Amino acid sequence: MFSVVAKNIIKTYNGVKAVDDVSFEVKKGELFGLIGPDGAGKTSLFRVLTTLLLADSGTASVEGHDVVKDYQIIRNKVGYMPGKFSLYQDLTVAENLNFFAAIFETSIEENYDLIKDIYEQIKPFSNRRAGKLSGGMKQKLALCCALIHKPEVLFLDEPTTGVDVVSRKEFWDMLGKLKDQNISIVVSTPYMDEAKLCDRIALIQNGKIMSVDEPETIVKSFPKTLFGAKSKNIYKLLENLRTDPAIESCYAFGEYLHLTLSDRQGNEQTVRDIASQYQPEELEIKKITPTIEDSFIRLMHEQKGITENTHGE
Repeated sequence: MFSVVAKNIIKTYNGVKAVDDVSFEVKKGELFGLIGPDGAGKTSLFRVLTTLLLADSGTASVEGHDVVKDYQIIRNKVGYMPGKFSLYQDLTVAENLNFFAAIFETSIEENYDLIKDIYEQIKPFSNRRAGKLSGGMKQKLALCCALIHKPEVLFLDEPTTGVDVVSRKEFWDMLGKLKDQNISIVVSTPYMDEAKLCDRIALIQNGKIMSVDEPETIVKSFPKTLFGAKSKNIYKLLENLRTDPAIESCYAFGEYLHLTLSDRQGNEQTVRDIASQYQPEELEIKKITPTIEDSFIRLMHEQKGITENTHGE
């Protein structure tokens, strides 16, 4: 059985499609990632799936219940953590937890077995106002409130944005433990490095899903050899290689340029010969193992090419 099913969801704001014909399924007990930059449509999609927003067209269900007809049932079955911290800043940690427990007619004690790992970390701050917590602690409190009623599906909209690296790692460790308790988790993030922590991911850009699969499978499907190039004046090299017909794609990636050749044949020497025409100083060329980010950039360019071709017809 699928915990979440979205079919051909479209949501438009002022003529702009924020969610453009999106379909995907989340398996029971799966940690599913929606990966894409700000403005890709992740939040609008989450709001449709959590019954906070009506789609223009398409259908969606959570735990077998229709998001429109059965919205009240769904609200009792899901936990939702919005991207912006939305708890009561003037209430203490304990007051926020008790408030959310009261809404669902439950208590911390009743659900202690589910939330204990997170709850014990925030318990020392029980009397501190939520607005005075650090970013990492706010995140844990919000997650605790989202779990207070033992939801079957957990929706987390960019939960690690704006928190430090240590808190991010701790948060993903907590998600792994929740998954072990058979909670289906749908998490959105703009951080490509978090994609590999999910069972499966959907790469989304401009409201469209470009690929849905296991992170490893998406990376392995990168169709060409990827090369890294570096030189003293790297920006000048980037400009030159981008206009060279022998180069299919070239973009900055950390301290290197990542590039592919127009022709399938070629090795490091081929790239060196092409780059050497522009007389770069201290040129370095090497083969690169593609990442999720490389796959995302490639799919994004392919999507853009399809869109441009369609508009040009």
